[in-house]
Amino acid sequence: GNTYDRSIIVDGEEASLVVFDIWEQDDSQWLQNHCMKMGDAYIIVYSVTDKVSFEKASELRIQLRRARQTEDIPIILVGNKSDLVRSREVSVDEGRACAVVFDCKFIETSAALHHNVKDLFEGIVRQIRLRKDSKEDNARRMANAKRRESISKKAKRFLGRIVAKNNKKMAFKAKSKSCHDLSVL
Repeated sequence: GNTYDRSIIVDGEEASLVVFDIWEQDDSQWLQNHCMKMGDAYIIVYSVTDKVSFEKASELRIQLRRARQTEDIPIILVGNKSDLVRSREVSVDEGRACAVVFDCKFIETSAALHHNVKDLFEGIVRQIRLRKDSKEDNARRMANAKRRESISKKAKRFLGRIVAKNNKKMAFKAKSKSCHDLSVL
């Protein structure tokens, strides 16, 4: 009932995603332990309007690393409901800092508005490919992605680096870039 199957095109190649959303379905310890031992990637979602869900997400991330500590499994921490600004209890900086500490990726989404949802699923595919494919395949993909990058994106990236050197808050974001760039390891 809570399994979703979808094909998407990422970097010119088709990918099939099967998403199991069964965590809250059953509180049985067996099911949760079984879920932690299967899958190629994990998305841990919390609500930015609920601090308790953020804390539970942090605990779950620790459990996942324990369950699969010898494997390099991509984990993406997702702050959902980013459109509910007035009800926010967890800041973007808190989410990003948590991802840096836990060595996972981070993105904020709004499922209601479909904001960053496509980026999230494309990022999952890229993270799986980066870990599973050969270095040659990944280098080819990255070269294709760089060629498709617009001039305005290149300029924004360049200016962002310049600003980061003069601003401590921006410098933190630059240092933690890998936590929110779903196209790199």
